[in-house]
Amino acid sequence: MLRLQVWTYSGYKADERPLRFRLGDRVYEVRELLDRWYGPGDTWFRVRADDGCCYVLRHRRCANEDLWTLEAFRQ
Repeated sequence: MLRLQVWTYSGYKADERPLRFRLGDRVYEVRELLDRWYGPGDTWFRVRADDGCCYVLRHRRCANEDLWTLEAFRQ
C-alpha cells in the first residue's frame, strides 16, 4: 500500500473524482475514469493515466483521516 498525493475535482461533493496524482517524483494525469465503487469509509477509483496504465486508487475519509493510497496497478 503506497501513499500518494492526489488532486481532485470537487463538484456537488468534495473529492468527487481524481484528476491527477503524484507517485514518487512523477505526476500522472487521469485520462479516463473507468470505475468507481464505495465501501464502508472508502471510495475506490479505477483510472487510466496518461502513461496508458490502469491504477486503482482508494480514498479513505474519516473524522481525523484523509488518506489516498495506490491499491493496484496494471500496464
